[in-house]
Amino acid sequence: MGKEKEIITGRKQAGEKMKFLLYAFVGVHVLSLNSGKAIYRNDMSQRTFEEIKEEIAHYGDVAKAIINLAVYGKAQNRSYERLALLVDTVGPRLSGSKSLEKAIQIMYQNLKHDGLENVHLEPVKIPHWERGEESAVMLEPRMHKMAILGLGSSIGTPPEGITAEVLVVTSFDELQRRAPEARGKIVVYNQPYTNYSQTVQYRVQGAVEAAKVGALASLIRSVASFSIYSPHTGIQEYQDGVPKIPTACVTVEDAEMISRMVSRGSRIVIQLKMGANNYPDVDSFNTVAEIIGSKYPEEVVLVSGHLDSWDVGQGAMDDGGGAFISWEALSLIKDLGLRPKRTLRLVLWTAEEQGGIGAFQYYQLHKANISKYSLVMESDSGTFLPSGLKFTGSEKARAIMKEVMNLLQPINITQVFSDGEGTDINFWIQAGVPGASLLDDFYKYFSFHHSRGDTITVMDPKQMNVAAALWAVVSYVVADMEEMLPRS
Repeated sequence: MGKEKEIITGRKQAGEKMKFLLYAFVGVHVLSLNSGKAIYRNDMSQRTFEEIKEEIAHYGDVAKAIINLAVYGKAQNRSYERLALLVDTVGPRLSGSKSLEKAIQIMYQNLKHDGLENVHLEPVKIPHWERGEESAVMLEPRMHKMAILGLGSSIGTPPEGITAEVLVVTSFDELQRRAPEARGKIVVYNQPYTNYSQTVQYRVQGAVEAAKVGALASLIRSVASFSIYSPHTGIQEYQDGVPKIPTACVTVEDAEMISRMVSRGSRIVIQLKMGANNYPDVDSFNTVAEIIGSKYPEEVVLVSGHLDSWDVGQGAMDDGGGAFISWEALSLIKDLGLRPKRTLRLVLWTAEEQGGIGAFQYYQLHKANISKYSLVMESDSGTFLPSGLKFTGSEKARAIMKEVMNLLQPINITQVFSDGEGTDINFWIQAGVPGASLLDDFYKYFSFHHSRGDTITVMDPKQMNVAAALWAVVSYVVADMEEMLPRS
């Protein structure tokens, strides 16, 4: 399973959730279970892996209690109902918008009302971009009004718009080969969709590459696994020393149609109008709540999702679901009267969509305590029916996580995959902290991702119950085990 490379130039970690789309089960490196050798050679602990397995197995009843409460008991559908109320009340939550700040204040009150501990807001600075009015019309060889969505951080066009002939390319290589043809034109990218991590580079870098060869604007085929004439937005990045040109995504259908028409010899002329504007950074907050640890309160298991979204749809799937199963995990544990040895910390990130902006500032503020973080978890790939847990960490930690996931046999989700990740937690993972995320239905996820279709209608309460149960069991057991997860 190839790890998605950060293809974004500019701001560190800018712009894109790293979604790893090729499923692969990575077998746990089998530790010598019968040799009696301690697996923590450099640790105070001399416990064998068999003893750790035995410790984890004792959580069987607790895991069943969490699963029963989440999936069958009085908490069933709770995360869905809570999410529906928020997204119906405030709608989408773009970085820098009043609706995002309203959502943060609502969540602050919700978490306090839920009886969680140390509920507080941590101030950060985040980008403020607005799309304004936008349109694209094919003028030649016939009139055709196109559905578009400007890309995050794009500049606008002049008020009269940009009217120009198009050059269609299917790759950056083709753009380079045909560079002399691009000057003064609108470049239309009709790149095939292979998977998100490979294809998203066209959205992120398309404007810069088109500007380098003298294009006036760029239109990018939406990065989506499925389309019903739906444009999908997302962040794009400019580069120092390269002219800034307006950029938007178009539907898969329009990109393919324009490509076909050009291949038959048609000359296509498009008028693009975009009222997009970038404004100075504004104040926002990461939202934090805890269940304080009973024995090692200074040690942390972090569970998270992001509260911001794009400005279309409701941001229910990306990432309302992830934020709300993370809240639900703490609610379930609290409702059962459980208090783990380590602190369980919920963080609802702000400005993830702009490149983990809130999370990077959290990391800078808290990285001095990095040795105290046992596990960082982020749900930001959908909360449909998970296939298992994606995990990044040492082989010893992976073997432990495999035992923890065996506790989820009652819901038949026990696999541990590679590449636990998330835009907001990757700062910690790259510094050596074990990280976990859900492996979910990426085909469905990228059908609705960053589009007007990302509404509560996409969500399934029963699937959210199962995702929340998994999230709660994993976070509780890792927080309550006698020792932190071993690092490389």
